[in-house]
Amino acid sequence: MVLKRTPLIAGNWKMNLDHLQAIAFVQKLAWSLEDAKHSFDDVEVAVFPPFTDLRSVQTLVAADKLGLAYGGQDISEYDSGAYTGEISGQFLAQLDTKFVIIGHSERRTLHGETDEVVAAKTKAAVKHGIVPIICVGETADDLEKHGQSAVPVAQLTAAIEGLKAGVDIVVAYEPVWAIGSGQAATPEQAETVGAALRAVLAEKLGADTAAATRILYGGSVKSGNIAGFMREPNVDGALVGGASLDVTEFAAIVRYQKHVGV
Repeated sequence: MVLKRTPLIAGNWKMNLDHLQAIAFVQKLAWSLEDAKHSFDDVEVAVFPPFTDLRSVQTLVAADKLGLAYGGQDISEYDSGAYTGEISGQFLAQLDTKFVIIGHSERRTLHGETDEVVAAKTKAAVKHGIVPIICVGETADDLEKHGQSAVPVAQLTAAIEGLKAGVDIVVAYEPVWAIGSGQAATPEQAETVGAALRAVLAEKLGADTAAATRILYGGSVKSGNIAGFMREPNVDGALVGGASLDVTEFAAIVRYQKHVGV
């Protein structure tokens, strides 16, 4: 099945920018894209601020009718209760949060999140009407021992266990060895893994869901290399880290079609 998928450029701010800085950043980004006559129908743009910024971003986006989407950087598998420091999907939904990042390599490494936890968080997001961006990726050791697609395929298989056909999800392939290294995977490598991930989606959730699901690449993405990734049939956007904190650079990534002629 051939289906036109709207590219998604997502900026993960990680633990950067307070709520005042977030307001200034979102305003500047929106103005920059408006000046460039960017169509959000052609490329969807989402920012992922720290939790303390989300209400400010929501208010600004709603008041100024901005085309930007926004999301949370994590979600609890629980709805409520004695879970100090956790953020419920209920809370995110009340802020009109469209997306949430789940299973980022930093969460897996620094917080010990297992495939089972990622699967539970994915179900929590879906339950509350939030689109999960499920992150998968291999370390340098994984790459050497198992090859390029084995670990991402296993992680995705576990994450979508129990989901139903037609579910609205996004998958982000982030080779851990590329994140923050300045050394991105090649477009061909991203395509190889992207194709393998789409095959998993087709097997587990059906051909229609696989065709509709966006697969992003993340790991040292910048304006100088984004177009190469976007030429690949199984790469539908990017999850951008460090470059998403620079308004000019992030806007240039969003506008890859304009300045490179993809």
